[in-house]
Amino acid sequence: MLDFSKPLYVLAPLAGYTDLPFRSLVKQFGVDLTVSEMISANALVHNSKKTLHMLKKSPLETPYAVQIAGSNPNVIKGAVEILNDFDYIDIIDLNCGCPAPKIVNNLSGSSLLTDLPAMGKAIETIKRHSNKPYTSAKIRLGFNEKNHLEIARVCEQSGADFIAVHGRTRSGRFKAPVDYDAIAEIKSAISIPVIANGDIDSVEKSNWVIEHTKCDGIMIGRAAVGKPWIFSQIKGLDDIDEKELIKKAVIEHFHQMISHYGDYGAIMFRKHLHTYSKAGYVGASAFRDKINREDNPEIMLELIKSFFSD
Repeated sequence: MLDFSKPLYVLAPLAGYTDLPFRSLVKQFGVDLTVSEMISANALVHNSKKTLHMLKKSPLETPYAVQIAGSNPNVIKGAVEILNDFDYIDIIDLNCGCPAPKIVNNLSGSSLLTDLPAMGKAIETIKRHSNKPYTSAKIRLGFNEKNHLEIARVCEQSGADFIAVHGRTRSGRFKAPVDYDAIAEIKSAISIPVIANGDIDSVEKSNWVIEHTKCDGIMIGRAAVGKPWIFSQIKGLDDIDEKELIKKAVIEHFHQMISHYGDYGAIMFRKHLHTYSKAGYVGASAFRDKINREDNPEIMLELIKSFFSD
């Protein structure tokens, strides 16, 4: 199902952004693999309606990965057993990289990098109990200091079929320089596929990272927000006028939000309009001010059509 004979292009999970409407849009621009927003294993086990809603996928999303966060083997086992009932999920991914304090303080995300036996046990638990074709993990280079080769080897030894590597430590958050040399070292040290992640924001950067790291693919998150067609550009599929492409994408994204969330989707869409409108449009500040005050989907759609036609 996953073809690692050529670079694999993956949409990174971003809390609050990579929901079903956004993933569905990005899938139309040629991304190979989409990943759900990070989902709490504990919330899954407690049958949170909001969490179960987050599992839904677009018919376009094949293959599709669900990323879970947790560290307790019993809770992870319970979460995996729930996910096993969803036939359309192809991959269960363990988050071992989220730097957010509320995640770290719950012994999840990048806190697992401080306890590699626990991280390995979590991956083993997913692998043992999952009925999905693939088990994966998303890691960073370390918590405060780099120990990336040890982390990657534990992932491999614990049964991960592939890993995605964000080229910073937890203490580096999202601002420290990405260490692509360290990602290359991981690729050389293990035999499973490695996906490179971190500050990949253009066709040129994507090509350079693949060449420099020799990785099996790249994962893009923040650079796809406001520019979901970045994947089609990287793959050489996009020959449409960018302003026309933006208008079409924004309207499609808006309709997807309303379809998925109802009228409240208009309010949720404001943050995306803030990003889309930064592409050199005259009057962007006034437009953002208007949509910040608007919650009627029909009026918001007319504002969108008018603004992105200029």
